[in-house]
Amino acid sequence: MRYVYCFLFVFLLIINSSCRKDFETIPSFGSLEFSKDTVFLDTIFSNIGSATYNLKVYNKSNKAITIPEIKLENGTTSNYRLNVDGTPGKDFKNVEILANDSMYVFVETTIDFNTVTNPLYTDKILFDNGNNQQDVDLVTLVQDAHFIFPAKNNMGIETLTIDGNDSKIQGRFLKDNELIFTDDKPYVIYGYAAVPNDKTLTINPGAKLHFHRNSGLIIDTKASLKANGTLNKKIVFQGDRLEHSFKDVPGQWGTIWMRAGSKENVLNNTLIKNGIVGVLVDSIGHNSTPTLTIKNTEIYNNSSYGILGRNTNILGENLVIGNTGQSSLACTFGGTYNFTHATLSNFWNNSLRQLPAVLVNNFIIFTNSNGQENTLTRDLFAANFTNCIIDGNNNIEFILDKSDKSLFNYNIKNCMIKFNDINNSFTNNHELKFDNTIHYQNIYLNKSSNFKDVFSNTFIIGDKSEAINKGISTTATSDILGVSRATNIDLGAYQHIIF
Repeated sequence: MRYVYCFLFVFLLIINSSCRKDFETIPSFGSLEFSKDTVFLDTIFSNIGSATYNLKVYNKSNKAITIPEIKLENGTTSNYRLNVDGTPGKDFKNVEILANDSMYVFVETTIDFNTVTNPLYTDKILFDNGNNQQDVDLVTLVQDAHFIFPAKNNMGIETLTIDGNDSKIQGRFLKDNELIFTDDKPYVIYGYAAVPNDKTLTINPGAKLHFHRNSGLIIDTKASLKANGTLNKKIVFQGDRLEHSFKDVPGQWGTIWMRAGSKENVLNNTLIKNGIVGVLVDSIGHNSTPTLTIKNTEIYNNSSYGILGRNTNILGENLVIGNTGQSSLACTFGGTYNFTHATLSNFWNNSLRQLPAVLVNNFIIFTNSNGQENTLTRDLFAANFTNCIIDGNNNIEFILDKSDKSLFNYNIKNCMIKFNDINNSFTNNHELKFDNTIHYQNIYLNKSSNFKDVFSNTFIIGDKSEAINKGISTTATSDILGVSRATNIDLGAYQHIIF
């Protein structure tokens, strides 16, 4: 019986506590506080949903309150969507907040540019009504764009036919009237936009290309890409999320893929960022002519590689590649590679990185249909680096990995290289003997680059850099910013400045 009394006592105590005065609400009296007075939803493209933004609403009084109404000023016609304390909608009645407590309001939007008179779209969240009404502003800038996307039918989303076979890659080939990209408004690409055989995609100065998730650009066999920006009107390749929180997020889109047999591709004065592989270049189109000529270009924040070359021919000049999940530059499976005044740095800090900033080899390893591992080699005709900086946050940032079954030619001249083999892991690698003057001349090991800010991808060097005045004269007579290299030539893509 004693246990029954104890149970009843506890039960009555619970019932009594659930009826405390704190839980009896009073009407809101206009004293709500907010985490911000304006919710800026940044910039979005027409008909592309925004990220979700949050607003915190505080009741700092000693009384639980009921807010009679929370709604959007523009009502059901508003382009904003709300979620109040877990409930979606645009109008909410009798919302309670306990004493000295708070709740979240989440805000999203999708806007059709053609339905608004002003690209700066605004609304308000209204809390309460009458004299007690309070409000928080909502502001979004919506941009119009050229949209390129594959068709959708009963079979699903259109996929690319490559070399006569269905590739399973969602996307489509560009039409003849789509082969010139201008700077009149941005381009938003869903899936892979492919340049057909024997066609050229021309991208004019100032053009901006934004790729959705799992999207990119393919330059097919015998096709070409000519992306010629200028110092003041760079061409930009990036993801389609314009919100500030996505500004430096890697892996938002796929790659610019220059397929085997594509030819005479040009990237000049471009910015490529936040993809998986910045540029993927496959197989030599012509031994004596670069498959890709890339100059005055910055490549940042790619989750795998900045440039991945596979048995191809790349010429790079005034090139900056920074912060990738694997190698900034990977010259693999042989080929021809010539880089002058390149800053190849990798201070990736999003995960453990297994590869160096620069990797050069002349083979690939693959598993055949029987599960056996095989190595296939190709000649490395040239891997030449002149006046370059190779740096990063690993001890080893430069590796030459040679198979004796194929040619392996290389020459490294007037370069500063991060290579601190504290574990003597590369003692027997004869390609990494930096005192071998046949392959190496004027090499500066483990010196200070004195970059301005590696984590914001600002790889200009300062006046304390040990790369100053270490270069030799080349055809790259100006740096990536147009500064003359007539005298006192510094290593890397930039002449130094005083911070």
